[in-house]
Amino acid sequence: MQAINIIEKFNLFSETWTPKIIGELNGQYVKLAKVKDEFVWHAHDNEDELFMIFKGTLHMEFRERTEVVKEGEMIIVPKGVEHNPRTNGEDVWVLLFEPKETAHTGAVDHERTVHDQKWI
Repeated sequence: MQAINIIEKFNLFSETWTPKIIGELNGQYVKLAKVKDEFVWHAHDNEDELFMIFKGTLHMEFRERTEVVKEGEMIIVPKGVEHNPRTNGEDVWVLLFEPKETAHTGAVDHERTVHDQKWI
């Protein structure tokens, strides 16, 4: 048990759309990701996802609307809801809580899918 400095962890990597694991609790991973531009439309059939914004503004697209999530805010995407996170060209730092078995892009296999997420 020790404190984790989240900003220091963000400073350890630069690649985008490649979540890094920083913790584990109750069958869930705590992950950090840097995101920029558009990701990929996907859903998670069995898992909810929590996105907390540390830096920048995330645009969480849903088929019927877009929710703007600003620094210091969070959004929970319920299981089964198709979504596409994106930014307007800025780097956005995101903390994620999701079950360990959550696939990066749900059932969608895409060039941005990361199958082997690393601990930092």
